[in-house]
Amino acid sequence: MRLTFLGTGSAMPTGTRAQSGYLLESGSDALLIDCGSGVLSALARTDRGYEDVDTVLLTHHHLDHVSDLDVLMKARWLAGETDLTIAGPPGTESLVHDLLSVHEYMQDRLDLTLRDIESESFSLSGFDGERFETRHSMQCFAYRLGTEEGGPTMAFSGDSEAFTDLVEFADGAAVFVHDCSFPDDVDVSNHPTPSSLGDALAGADADVGRVYLTHLYPHTEGRHDEMLESVGDRYEGDVRFAEDGLSITVDEF
Repeated sequence: MRLTFLGTGSAMPTGTRAQSGYLLESGSDALLIDCGSGVLSALARTDRGYEDVDTVLLTHHHLDHVSDLDVLMKARWLAGETDLTIAGPPGTESLVHDLLSVHEYMQDRLDLTLRDIESESFSLSGFDGERFETRHSMQCFAYRLGTEEGGPTMAFSGDSEAFTDLVEFADGAAVFVHDCSFPDDVDVSNHPTPSSLGDALAGADADVGRVYLTHLYPHTEGRHDEMLESVGDRYEGDVRFAEDGLSITVDEF
């Protein structure tokens, strides 16, 4: 299983990070997780490209996670690709219909499969998944994903405050991609700071592999060392910053 970070930024552009988007691959199977602004261009730079990714999984419906959805649909149509599955929290089907109502010429261009994920477990594009509701300003799902054949798993926090139940949801994941939007001196809700994330990682009854920090606001630029130190003062595990374009193999740990 391979993970490529397409976008590690947030709703406030930095000029160097696209908004949220991740490509998960296993053999011929591919899954795009979130599709914020800039993600389509980043996907086009991968070997797979947007022509060969026909499934999108959304963590939630904030603009910085969905704003390239309509341009992805148009690009696939222009490239001659006819199918696209879009899944996510309840309301995902309505979201896509609303997007298409704004761009009427795109209606009926693709054979769309729209799916609101209601159950705790699901299968999508060759991956087995579990979902867990996070603490955010709108309904947002964290996901744990692995291949149908078994092997290592990985987890995405989506947007969320840090809390031990979320870390325990990721127990056993070889890679845990977690929101860390702001440094400690920013008073924030709905997102974690390094100290709150470190406390949650240390306090949870869970064992996870590498933790990658993502959803980075401009406030974090130039402050990565102090943020890692803050996490490290509380948690002894392997914590790293994610960067756009980084591609890793998800191995057992």
